[in-house]
Amino acid sequence: MNRKLLKNILGRLPYTVELYWDLVQRHKPWAAHYNLDNLAAALPEAVKQTKPFAESAKPGKKVFLFAPLHYWIEFSTLLGLALAGKGHDVTLSFLPYANWDKPIQKFDLRKQNLYTRDVLSAVRPLMQVQPLLDVHPFSRELPEDLRQAVEAVSVFDTQYTLQVEDITREEDVYKIRQERNLEAARNARAWLLAHKPDLVVVPNGTILEMGVIYQVAKHLGIPVVTFEFGDQRERIWIAQDAEIMRHETDALWKALSDETLSEDALEKLQGLFSARQDAKTWQNFARQWQDTPTEGGAAVRLKLGLDDRPVVLLATNVLGDSLTLGRQTFSESMAEWIERTVKFFAEREDVQLVIRVHPGELLTHGTSMMDVVRDALGGEIPPQIHLVGPDEKVNTYDITDITDLGLVYTTTVGLEMALRGIPVVVAGQTHYRNRGFTQDPASWEAYYETLKDLLGDLESARLTQEQVELAWRYAYLFFFAFPKPFPWHLLDLKADIMERPLAFILGIEGTKRYGETFEFLTGKPLTW
Repeated sequence: MNRKLLKNILGRLPYTVELYWDLVQRHKPWAAHYNLDNLAAALPEAVKQTKPFAESAKPGKKVFLFAPLHYWIEFSTLLGLALAGKGHDVTLSFLPYANWDKPIQKFDLRKQNLYTRDVLSAVRPLMQVQPLLDVHPFSRELPEDLRQAVEAVSVFDTQYTLQVEDITREEDVYKIRQERNLEAARNARAWLLAHKPDLVVVPNGTILEMGVIYQVAKHLGIPVVTFEFGDQRERIWIAQDAEIMRHETDALWKALSDETLSEDALEKLQGLFSARQDAKTWQNFARQWQDTPTEGGAAVRLKLGLDDRPVVLLATNVLGDSLTLGRQTFSESMAEWIERTVKFFAEREDVQLVIRVHPGELLTHGTSMMDVVRDALGGEIPPQIHLVGPDEKVNTYDITDITDLGLVYTTTVGLEMALRGIPVVVAGQTHYRNRGFTQDPASWEAYYETLKDLLGDLESARLTQEQVELAWRYAYLFFFAFPKPFPWHLLDLKADIMERPLAFILGIEGTKRYGETFEFLTGKPLTW
């Protein structure tokens, strides 16, 4: 009998993996892609620092904190300790997967489950630990609306993984995701019904089991907080009873849209966008948005072979990016919007369409917008349409210098064009849609009518001074007010926990800096 078959059999038998763990694996060094060594090393000191704060804190809420995948488990364990240190009754639940898109034998999964339980045993009694695999629901049936929600998450997972929009549900990835998501939904629903926590806290809330737990909490009427990280260090995005990756800024905008930017705020925002344009990092933003320094509008006009006709810039997103999942308004998909848009401009020789394909495609393996455009035009690209590939050394901001009209799905480039007074048509559900400084058609008829009207008088289409000021106010709020202060970032966790340990975070200075953010994470209504 070969090793794989033996593991498959043993993985399905009760107590076999537990026996193997106790007799063999527990006494051997752990060597696997699924690895919690950093967490195991940090926990003794983290627990020691948390204990005195937890012992003196006033009782808080019953919090169910969930994490899949080893890196989210590391982060969420430390987050759970911080919440416990503030008096909350935290149950940390996890799923011990190393990969979301690859099959794993039950023997190995159960072994990783035991390994994780061993590592997390150090947090007791500050937190309860509940492996989600160990929950055994009485029924495997789900209410129909919840089952459909889980299926929608599985579709998002497949789009996200394969970086394609058209899903048949026959893909191997979809089958893996649907099986795991259904199991997570059954187990989480059973546990939440039995224990009735005051609050569920989960990263992301849109994809993978994180999206499933969000949907289960929503279905059961349990308040749920989702969170994620952007480009800034010491900042976190938070949403309450909403998926954070949808960046719902309605409440923020309603509260602060009338406030005029101070000179300091304006200077801060100008500094950020200057760095974005010049291919530099800036302050606590870790990301470099361009890889080619700016050369100016005249140089890019020459480089792309553009003449004096008006320029329309269509800036694409990367297919499968979590900021594009489920963001359709009037099109079936982002690809369909691009296809129909380039066909429209293939008939317009009076303007030039520049399609800037997202440089992020260099890091992906899915459908390229280059192929979408070429297929839409039958392989023959008219001379007035210019396709700028992801690998071309062209700075997008140089193109905006000569742009008369912008077309976007959800990319932030649309917001940045509005800052320059460029009229922008938004085709997807992005956070800056319907804020008063973009054109936001809700149907194909309205979209084509908007394009014709704007192209008929591009000079008059430019944004008014009031609209430009509105765009600047919104941009400042989104980049500097929407993210809340937070001590750690998922990608820099090891360094952050050393620089800002739990004793500091739970102490006077840490509470002054981050205390309100932890209150928001545990359900205090967000304020701006």
